[in-house]
Amino acid sequence: MRLSDLVLALDGFWPPSQADDWDRVGLTSGNPSAEIEKVLVSVDLTEAVIEEAIANGCQLIVTHHPALLRGVNSLVEDELKGALMSRLIKAGIANLAAHTNADVQKDGATSILAELLGLIDVRPIVENTSGFGHGAIGTLPDELTLGEFSKRVSECLPKTARAVSFSGQALKPIRRVAICSGAGDSFIPAVISSDADVYVTSDLRHHPTLDAIETPRENGPLALIDVSHWASESLWVTGAVMRISGIPGLVAFASQISTDPWTEEVN
Repeated sequence: MRLSDLVLALDGFWPPSQADDWDRVGLTSGNPSAEIEKVLVSVDLTEAVIEEAIANGCQLIVTHHPALLRGVNSLVEDELKGALMSRLIKAGIANLAAHTNADVQKDGATSILAELLGLIDVRPIVENTSGFGHGAIGTLPDELTLGEFSKRVSECLPKTARAVSFSGQALKPIRRVAICSGAGDSFIPAVISSDADVYVTSDLRHHPTLDAIETPRENGPLALIDVSHWASESLWVTGAVMRISGIPGLVAFASQISTDPWTEEVN
């Protein structure tokens, strides 16, 4: 299949029009006339992921995170972005990113985590006019304590150096759950205004976390659970592989490389 035709198919799965305004999704590099037979799917584009694609004979790497999200003024090969793009081009491998336009779909990482946790009556935290929406709020079939629920969250995610941590009383009853894969502190105000007992997301910073748990609410303080950014978004990879593998003539692989930047937890 020609890359240009494959891009059209992937745009059907993850419409670029549904991406946030700040995002940079779609084809980052590659020859639209190139023939594509094998595709590697990864959360991030790194040197190791590119080498993995070469070893598997892939002509396209589909990543969740855009390789060139922020503007660059140079692609010289002695700098990170230039080295990555140069390696791709020399190897004849294209790169396409499906980021927030993938997040808002019903098979996005957030929705997958909600399903793994057994949430019912799920709705988005923030509605999207085209896709499902950002984040998810749902109900646990049975009430758990915050400590018990945090353990369940940990069991649903790949193991990483940084353990799952929570803010709140371990015995706090949990029934209504809000989730956002990746960095979701921008949705904290919406979650505070909701009836969620706990919010599961990544990359939580000191001040937004402290403000959130200190904010008075009718249904009590909001508990927070912080998980690995990579671990939460890696859930998307398997679903993306299944979608791409359903296109006739294509073989898709899930990357076996963890691009989580944290390597070891000190005890």
